[in-house]
Amino acid sequence: MSYLRSAVQRPSIRDLTTYLLQPSKRRCIAQSTHKNLTRRIQPTATRALSLSHTLDAAPKSHDRGPRSTEDTQTDFGSLNVLGNTPAPSTSIDACLWDGFHLDSGVKITGGSGVLLVAGEAFNWRPWESGKGGMKLVNEKGQFDVEDEAWGLFSLVWPKPDLLILGLGKEMRPISPRVRQHLNSLGVRVDIQDTRNAAAQYNLLATERGLNAVAGALIPIGFKEGVGVK
Repeated sequence: MSYLRSAVQRPSIRDLTTYLLQPSKRRCIAQSTHKNLTRRIQPTATRALSLSHTLDAAPKSHDRGPRSTEDTQTDFGSLNVLGNTPAPSTSIDACLWDGFHLDSGVKITGGSGVLLVAGEAFNWRPWESGKGGMKLVNEKGQFDVEDEAWGLFSLVWPKPDLLILGLGKEMRPISPRVRQHLNSLGVRVDIQDTRNAAAQYNLLATERGLNAVAGALIPIGFKEGVGVK
């Protein structure tokens, strides 16, 4: 019977009309049946499932047992693809307060910087270009030297693709004029403090070759307006 659907869903107007117009005796039977159905479909308690879980305790020891004897273990030392590549002769062994020691045994001292281009090392004193006065920084706090300081890059061929620029003990930005001049020579610039610049030059010169990477480093003891004392 259609009116029995009221036990599981809300009755429609048609169901209510049918229920109210039927004889009273039949309606009583329907009410009894409705109660029985309602009682029969009462929801039962659902067993609650615990979502909590116990975290594994930290291991009491770092001992992982005996060393494996399998011959399929990875030798991480062999993954160093540059391990057997000799260091370039112009790689920097040490950054001194007033200069540098190169892998070739050359020592640059006396407060001079070093310019590393195409496997050759040159004394570099960019503060003597232009007005001089032991100044490398403009009024905006930017590294700013005259174009004469980069004259060597206009002579070499092929030109290096990247110049690692080490600006002393601290890193600072370079002026737009200097960046524009180097870009006009076809050279990209990466700016670091001198220690990090030396490490990056050693890595990239070994990886990419001496013709692709150049270095220009200021001694870490250089002070603006004073030099290395």
